[in-house]
Amino acid sequence: MLWIKGTPSELIDECLAESSNSSDIIRCIHVALLCVQQRPEDRPNMSAVVLILGSEIPLPQPKQPGFFMGENAHEQSTSSNKHATYSGGEVSLMSLEAR
Repeated sequence: MLWIKGTPSELIDECLAESSNSSDIIRCIHVALLCVQQRPEDRPNMSAVVLILGSEIPLPQPKQPGFFMGENAHEQSTSSNKHATYSGGEVSLMSLEAR
């Protein structure tokens, strides 16, 4: 969502932002998004990833990812709910908290 909004730099941890080149980190995020696209034929193969990371060639815009893990809107509004469920595609993950 931050990529679509045009603010991928918000994903960069403060420690990395201070010690690394932010454009290199944003490029890595871009490549990562290309690698998780919904359709496997849209994803770069590993030799392409190595080539991309070692060069400055322009990258295509990433398409819809194969999965999305975000907060359930119903659970956000229910403060008494002590667990969160995330699901996407064929993967489900549940995180439980003790009382």
